[in-house]
Amino acid sequence: MAVDTLRPARMWPGDVVKTGAVGLRTRPLRAFLSALGIAIGIAAMVAVVGISASSRAELDRTLSALGTNLLTVSPGNTLTGGDAQLPLTAERMVARIGPVTSVSAIGKIDGGDIYRTDKIPEEQTGGLGAYAARTSLRAATGAELRSGTWLNAATSRYPATVLGATAAERLGIGRAGPDIRVLVGGRWFTVVGILRPAPLAPELDTAALIGWRAAQSELDFDGHPTTIYTRSDDAAVTSVQSVLGPTANPQNPSQVKVSRPSDALAAKQAAGKAFTGLLLGLGAVALLVGGVGVANTMVISVLERRAEIGLRRSLGATRGQIRGQFLAESLLLSALGGIGGVLLGIGVTTGYAAYQGWPTVVPPWAMAGGFGATLVIGGLAGFYPALRAARLPPTEALAAA
Repeated sequence: MAVDTLRPARMWPGDVVKTGAVGLRTRPLRAFLSALGIAIGIAAMVAVVGISASSRAELDRTLSALGTNLLTVSPGNTLTGGDAQLPLTAERMVARIGPVTSVSAIGKIDGGDIYRTDKIPEEQTGGLGAYAARTSLRAATGAELRSGTWLNAATSRYPATVLGATAAERLGIGRAGPDIRVLVGGRWFTVVGILRPAPLAPELDTAALIGWRAAQSELDFDGHPTTIYTRSDDAAVTSVQSVLGPTANPQNPSQVKVSRPSDALAAKQAAGKAFTGLLLGLGAVALLVGGVGVANTMVISVLERRAEIGLRRSLGATRGQIRGQFLAESLLLSALGGIGGVLLGIGVTTGYAAYQGWPTVVPPWAMAGGFGATLVIGGLAGFYPALRAARLPPTEALAAA
């Protein structure tokens, strides 16, 4: 007579999840603290990536609004190491380049120190300087007015000035008007306008800008430009960049520096990646600490639940089922921390981006990667405790309980 071999009942995936959740429900505070450790690490990683991505999105938006086709020409150094000088004809020569659509310039005024009153010691310049400026400068650089008006054909001939954002702040001037005056190079100038910060031309932020003709007549400006700004067709920026030096100073092209302000902004953004990498490393450490917490919780859970393990084994549960139960519990614990961490990271990114006025960007790969990392951490943290639970003999587990 044949005897049927008894086989243990099969546990479906849903049964494994339900069984694993039992351990979490019976010890809610311990489960919460362990999941919190995972959540903090994931939140740190998601927030760092999200804030970095939001910052880059703001940079891209700024460059798109201002344009990436702005090139600047400035004097370099002579062969002896001294400061070179752009020719008086440099602007006109640059304007003759075919793809160039607009040209403007500023010129440094020697002795053009700026003061709010004549009672301030001369050595306290505040790092500010005066520049002669073309009326086309604002359009070429994308600078915007915060108060007042820009220089025009009339005001550029008389003692009137437009202050950069930082210059106005350091001088304690909050608005422009006919009753607001500053002392530039020993002469009084009326503040007719104040600029907002100029991302593509930061040198304007600390400047007092004066009309070209007024600078020559009032402050003995020599007429040599110190920075020339050009706008070109987008497709021709690279080719224009290569000929700007020889065109601006045909006799000494090596004494001319040509740069692209948008590249400087991109370099500044790239420099921030080192800091981002540091923060990601700290987030990874926090995630590792959370994983150790999960492992510790699972090991203690195995020790405390030996009676349960022995009873289940004596009722026919296989080692694989015991192993699956504790591994599922570890994965559930980590998954809860991962979900909470992703939501917390999104919240932190959204709040910081809103505070800065940036668009909120959280890359999907950061959320998916963060959650995936929690599952890997949970699997690794729960593997040994699950293996240990499965190896406990039923009699030994019941006797030790």
